[in-house]
Amino acid sequence: MERGSFSGFTIIIPTLNEANNIGRLIAALTGRYKGVHIIVSDDGSRDGTREEVLEASGANSNILLFDHSKFKEHGLTASVVDAARLVKTEYVIVMDGDLQHPPEVVGKIAAGLRKSDLCIGVRTQVKNWGLHRIILSKGISYIVYLVFRIRGKATCSDMMSGFFGIRAEILERLARRNRKGFVLDGYKVLLDILRMLDKNARIFEVGYPTFHPRNEGRSKLRIKHMIEVLVSAFR
Repeated sequence: MERGSFSGFTIIIPTLNEANNIGRLIAALTGRYKGVHIIVSDDGSRDGTREEVLEASGANSNILLFDHSKFKEHGLTASVVDAARLVKTEYVIVMDGDLQHPPEVVGKIAAGLRKSDLCIGVRTQVKNWGLHRIILSKGISYIVYLVFRIRGKATCSDMMSGFFGIRAEILERLARRNRKGFVLDGYKVLLDILRMLDKNARIFEVGYPTFHPRNEGRSKLRIKHMIEVLVSAFR
């Protein structure tokens, strides 16, 4: 699969101050997935992230820097939703720009997406997290899972995942017709998609054993983000 063309896929990478990571991530993706399109949706970085992306785009016309800093709503979800309108391929894959989502798993998500509407990268093993974060993350994820099941919404085994692929027409339709259904200043866009997804949608999961520690920079996870997850679940 990875030796073929990935020209039908666009990878959306939301960023905010990822200068130490984004160049390496782009190089890993373009080196492994020939023909892939990449949209880096930057929410106002001031650390050189934009310059890294512009340098890469100068050498590869399939790489686009989307300046999201000028938009009214800010946040990871808004960055992804607004970037979705620029996609011209059949499939979209969303991943973080901090190298925590393994580039080598993109090919597996792409393969799963060819036979589904939504393919989710599911963490089967989490390393290098403190006990506080593990309890907080797993606790919130379990609560959200129960809420979604009770409400008859789509679910998956990793409700907090930020690594997934989706058919572009589905994401584009949600972005245009149901924009207010997203918690735009939140950071769990997959959760919003699962909440709004058609009940007959085909969902596929791809497990991966390691959630890489941040290569550079600090995690942006905060308690307020967990509150936003609950807001999304009960929306």
